[in-house]
Amino acid sequence: MTEAPAGEDAEGRVLDAAEELFYAHGLQAVGMDALRTASGVSLKRLYRLFPSKEVLVEAYLRRRDERWRAELAAYAGARPAGRERLLAVFDWLGTWFAEPGFRGCAFVNSFGELGASSPGVAAAARAHKDAFRRYLAGLVAETGAPAHLTDHLLLLAEGAITTAALSGAAAPAHQARQAALVLLDAA
Repeated sequence: MTEAPAGEDAEGRVLDAAEELFYAHGLQAVGMDALRTASGVSLKRLYRLFPSKEVLVEAYLRRRDERWRAELAAYAGARPAGRERLLAVFDWLGTWFAEPGFRGCAFVNSFGELGASSPGVAAAARAHKDAFRRYLAGLVAETGAPAHLTDHLLLLAEGAITTAALSGAAAPAHQARQAALVLLDAA
């Protein structure tokens, strides 16, 4: 296979292919040859960029984390601070759940596949969930609600993600939003 034009970013193409294929099919089902084909990067170059599949998986997860959190923050950040911004998290989840090809949380999926055997995947999954929790904690603080509400809202969001993945429906985001509103009103 020939390389794509030199001006294109080979690392970015590999990560784009990894994100598409790993999320759609799972980590173990996708081999380096499939990534080579999808990215248009030679196998030799692919291994120079990512010396092992584990290194590539960890890079894919780091990049996905950055993108996921940036998209959420941009969506919620466009709302007024306070309750509206916090509830926007659940609105954004509903939009994400309705996307074609939604398969749930890439970090939970990856941890389920490799977590026990891959310290890097486990660390990436924990880092993502910790960052999401910190983000929610900041939003809870903006509302003036008690800090302990963060963990309740995190469980609602995580439960909605899993339920949406299993059901193939976006409704769990709306249901979690309604429950979040009840918790906020009670606080």
